[in-house]
Amino acid sequence: MNAARRPFFRRRKSCPFSGPNAPKIDYKDIRLLQRFVSERGKIVPSRITAVSAKKQRELARAIKRARFLALLPYVLK
Repeated sequence: MNAARRPFFRRRKSCPFSGPNAPKIDYKDIRLLQRFVSERGKIVPSRITAVSAKKQRELARAIKRARFLALLPYVLK
C-alpha cells in the first residue's frame, strides 16, 4: 500500500495511573493534580489525557476535593 494512501494511525496511549509504578491519586498531591487541570482551571477530559474512565472519576473527585479545601483554585486567570 502506498504511504500517501495509508490512513493516519495514532497509537493508543496507556493510562498513566495503571501499572506497578503508577502514582496514587490523592487530593493532597497538588503537583500531580495540576497536570490534569487546564490553564483556565478546568478538568482536562480523559480522551486527551488517556486516563481510564475509573481513574478519571477518581481524579475528578480528588480535584474537586482539593478545590474545596483551597489547595487548588477553581478558576485561573
